[in-house]
Amino acid sequence: MTTFLSFAAAGFLILGSTRKPDPGTLEQKSIYDFTMKTIDGEARPLSTYKGKVLLIVNVASKCGYTPQYEGLQSLYEKYKDRGLRVLGFPSNNFGYQEPGAESEIKEFCSTTYGVSFDMFSKIEVKGNDQHPLYQFITSQPPVEGPIKWNFQKYLVNRKGELKAKFLSKIEPQDPELSHHVEQLLEEPE
Repeated sequence: MTTFLSFAAAGFLILGSTRKPDPGTLEQKSIYDFTMKTIDGEARPLSTYKGKVLLIVNVASKCGYTPQYEGLQSLYEKYKDRGLRVLGFPSNNFGYQEPGAESEIKEFCSTTYGVSFDMFSKIEVKGNDQHPLYQFITSQPPVEGPIKWNFQKYLVNRKGELKAKFLSKIEPQDPELSHHVEQLLEEPE
């Protein structure tokens, strides 16, 4: 049985589930099973984030939501000492709004928005070439479902469990997002 609270008009969806995934339909994996390439080309196992609260965001440099980089940076600075990590995954899937190479993306993010949270190499977040990380994220209760646009946000607790999905129009400084981040930061590791 799944229970959920939907705030569709506000643009975010917070879901909670009491249903366990059917082992026959979902591959048993953890977010920590993935190793991703950083924007500098280094392999980084997501297991290095065990015990942290994660905000995973697909980002783009030429999108109407691109100014959210500033809010993501502020959120990261506000909560990083308590264990929040923001993980940015550039993607060119929506409107070709991330055409640059990793070096261009990194330069843009650091000089324009002062981004110091972790950025990764460009990946496909939807479609036939969808990266396995996003295949996993978009298939996991309680946040399953297709990714809608750039700057969709996924909140992961300290145990690596996906807990909430926030649509693109929800700003990083939105009180509801901050409230959920704070709740997850209060949970024990």
